[in-house]
Order: sequence, then C-alpha cells, then structure tokens
Amino acid sequence: MIIKPTGLNFRYEKKKESQVNGVAILIFVVLMMISSAAAVWMAYERVYVIWIIAELLVLNILGLYILLAFKVAEQWEKAIHLRLGRFVNLKGPGPFWIIPIVDTLPAWIDHRVMVTSFTAERTLTKDTVPVDVDAVLFWVVWDAEKAALEVEDYRAAISWAAQTALREIIGQMDLADILVGRARMDAELQHIIDDRTTPWGITVQSVEIRDIVIPGGLEDAMSRQAQAERERQARVILGESEEQIAGSFAKAAEAYRNNPTALHLRAMNMLFEGLKEKGAMVIVPSSAVDTMNLGGLMGLTAMTGMADELIKPEGED
Repeated sequence: MIIKPTGLNFRYEKKKESQVNGVAILIFVVLMMISSAAAVWMAYERVYVIWIIAELLVLNILGLYILLAFKVAEQWEKAIHLRLGRFVNLKGPGPFWIIPIVDTLPAWIDHRVMVTSFTAERTLTKDTVPVDVDAVLFWVVWDAEKAALEVEDYRAAISWAAQTALREIIGQMDLADILVGRARMDAELQHIIDDRTTPWGITVQSVEIRDIVIPGGLEDAMSRQAQAERERQARVILGESEEQIAGSFAKAAEAYRNNPTALHLRAMNMLFEGLKEKGAMVIVPSSAVDTMNLGGLMGLTAMTGMADELIKPEGED
C-alpha cells in the first residue's frame, strides 16, 4: 500500500512548528522601525550612547520575543504544548503565547473529518480467489492529546490498521458474500478499525467499499454462468407455461365432454368469429360438421349473406 499522502500531511504538521505567524512578523517589523527611529532621534539629541544601546536592546529583544512566542491556531486545530519535554496542555484554537526555547509545539492536530483511501491487492478470499479491493475510511480525532502522545504517526497508523483489517475481513468471506455483502463488510471494518484506533483518540465514522476487482478469467466464467442460469430459468418458465396451458385445455375438454350443448355453442361461436370478417375462409373438418350440425349453420350463414347482397340500396357497390 502506498501512503504518500499520509506522509506528506504529517510533514506539514511538523513543518508548521517552525512557521512564524504573520501578525508576529508585522509586530516585529514595527518594533524594529520604532527602535531605529528612536536611535536616530536620540543620536540627534546627543543622548548618551549607553541609552541608545539600551533602547535598541530592549526593543529588539521585545520584538524577537513576540516573533517567537506569539502563535495562532486555526479554528479546526489544536497545538500540543510541551515544556522542557513534558506535556502541559493543548493550545488553540486562536492566538496564544509560549515561552521561547523552553516551550515547544511538536504537533498540530486537525479535528476535521479526515478521509483515507486504502487498498488490499491480490488478497485471497475464503474460497481462494484473489481480489483487489479499494475502500475509503472517514475518521476524526476526538482526543488530540492521545493522538500526539500515544502513537508516533497516527495518520500512518490508521492507514495500516485499515489495510490490515480489510485483508482480515476478505480472508474470512467467500467471493459471493463479498460481491453481494458490501454493507456487512463496511460495518465489520468500521467496528474492527474503531477498536484499534480508540486508544489513539481517533474514532471511525464510516467505511465504504469503493470497488472490488476480480480476475478477468473468473469474471468471464461468472458471466457465462449467469447467462446459462437465465436461459435455464427461461426454459423452466416456458415448460411451466405449457403445463398450465395443457391443464387448462384438459379441464375445458372435460367440461365439454359432459356437456354437448356447451360444445355445440362453443363451436358456433368460433365459426361466427371466423365468418364475421369479410373475406375470411373457415375450414371445418367433416366430422365436426356431422357431429355439431354445422352444415345447416353454414348454409344459413351463406343465405344470410346473399340476402344482404340482394337488399342493398341502389347506388351502393
């Protein structure tokens, strides 16, 4: 795992200890200007040299003290205040003073919600499938004293703890559970990482799995398996439909067998539906004609059609 962002962030915290506040620089420059102007005026007034030297020393020392002792912490951060190597208190947010040389500010702790991305590459699942998993961790420092005193680099530590927990979770789950159980993985990861980071004054707010990458060959095999499963389901559904249709026909046949009148009416209805369309041709088996007396019905239908043609009003085609 690459933790370049973590290292850069921590170096920024270390570097900030030696940074001088802009307000302190301005006060120092103003005092130096006042000191120089006062020395020129005292020399012009022929004041004793000893007084000129004393004035320069006092103002220069005062300006240097302000330059080194005046610090300002941002609203979202606190400074670790050590005196002769021992922890004194937390400074900030806002302006505060320290004693130069005696006091030091070894770290500035950010209390905002931090985001750390971590990965587990080529990690074997419980069913020995190598996967690559990318995740994002959201965490916040709730105790700046513990974060600075209990662990050397809490940013690097939480990154490694998250990666180790992710590998541990992957090794305990099958590939199918990983692919469909991201929410459960997120909850378990949050619980494990939070247990490890609580002694450092850090709490984990949430963990989110961003991506799960499986080998290309396995991905193709899973795709073919899913396609075959869909085809199987389609064939099963089609067979069940045919079975239901056959059952419906069997019930209808049983009903018509015990009720010839209903069968006769059904045949007449089917014939009527076929003949009411102009130009329709209906082919009826001779056995059906003899059984259901369809010959008379068809003859009646033909006569009705001829009568309609004969009584059409003149002028109509």
